[in-house]
Amino acid sequence: MLRVGLTGGIGAGKSTVAGRLAEHGAVIIDSDKLAREVVEPGTEGLAEIVAAFGAEVLSEDGSLNRPALAAKAFADDESRKRLNAIVHPRVGARTAELMTGAAPDAIVVHDIPLLVENGFAPNYHLVIVVDAPVETRVRRLIESRGMPESDARARIAAQATPEQRRAAADVWLDNGGASDIVLADVDALWADRLVPFEANVRLHRAREADSPKTVPYDETWPAQAARAIARLKLAAGEKLLKAEHVGPTSVPGRSAPDVIDLELTLSTVDDQVTKAFADAGFPRAENGVHLSADPGRPVRVQVF
Repeated sequence: MLRVGLTGGIGAGKSTVAGRLAEHGAVIIDSDKLAREVVEPGTEGLAEIVAAFGAEVLSEDGSLNRPALAAKAFADDESRKRLNAIVHPRVGARTAELMTGAAPDAIVVHDIPLLVENGFAPNYHLVIVVDAPVETRVRRLIESRGMPESDARARIAAQATPEQRRAAADVWLDNGGASDIVLADVDALWADRLVPFEANVRLHRAREADSPKTVPYDETWPAQAARAIARLKLAAGEKLLKAEHVGPTSVPGRSAPDVIDLELTLSTVDDQVTKAFADAGFPRAENGVHLSADPGRPVRVQVF
């Protein structure tokens, strides 16, 4: 199974990307949909929201009045945190159930707006960020959701910055233009990266990069290394003592073969760690080096 995190700011158009991935056969887990389910009438989630924000967040039929809740919950950071503490644990539990029920060869796409804000990126083999200019997002929120402009801007300001999202993004999709452009990008991503990535992860297949070309220094190399280290750290747990980005791509300003080299020092190197790394997308090759299963991002990991 390949775990893909899909995120982006409100109004960026994640649903367009998620819909196309679903057409290709991805299993979509929509956090917004789950967030609505866990606060339906009669649920413990809705009862807690009423206790925290007052009965005025309810409609006449007893369902959640979302605009009324938004006006209170997004008024300040403390209120937003209070709402998240009610909703997020319940969404997380339901998400785990759906993940467990997916087929072994599934490409599971978790559509989660607050992936970056909550530090969830290392839990996924790949993170896709959908972006669009702020003014485009504001216009979409006004036109499609009837949201007042002030509310739209407040919601956008409360979320992660573009810089924070770029640091977490393995794939950055610009959805600021015509929809057919981003849909073509999704089609290529599915065929060229996601499908082979899933097979590599499921089969624990390590594949060395084919004669990587020497390219000019890429300012994103440190961030790419940091994302790989975060995933490996999560897999290794307390056994990880040290992790470093080494080799040519670690030298600022230097041209280098486009491969991220990492060195990890562990307290114990055993079959359990080897399997955990493989499950995280870094299977071990015959020479003992762990290689990324991601065909779009060559990584070599030397473990000591």
